[in-house]
Amino acid sequence: MPDVKISVGNRDYEVACQPGEEHFLQSAARLLDVEATTVLGQFGRLPDARMLLMAGLMLADKTAGLEERNQQLTASLRALQAEIEALRAAPAPEPQRIEVPVVPHHVVETMAELAARAEAIAATVEERAASD
Repeated sequence: MPDVKISVGNRDYEVACQPGEEHFLQSAARLLDVEATTVLGQFGRLPDARMLLMAGLMLADKTAGLEERNQQLTASLRALQAEIEALRAAPAPEPQRIEVPVVPHHVVETMAELAARAEAIAATVEERAASD
């Protein structure tokens, strides 16, 4: 087992760990060191056991809060997944019938006549403008 030197609360410790887990131990030690530094800043010099206990309790408090939040999010996720499954299992809604009014044929013819007259007037205006 490799021995890893860690620093917590400005104090050095040698800790053994499984081969390949040195990185995880260093990360955990950094988290504990942040809390220990906070404890030392608030209370000053403390015995090692008291400092480590306080820092551990602070980390445990944070962990408990994260676990509670994780449970809330997990419950919310399950509810959303159940809703999705219910929507997938539900039959497709009936198509709605939408009636579109049909323009009467005589109105279409009238519109075409008006368009032809407008084009003729426009052509006449262009001819007069060009001749002036």
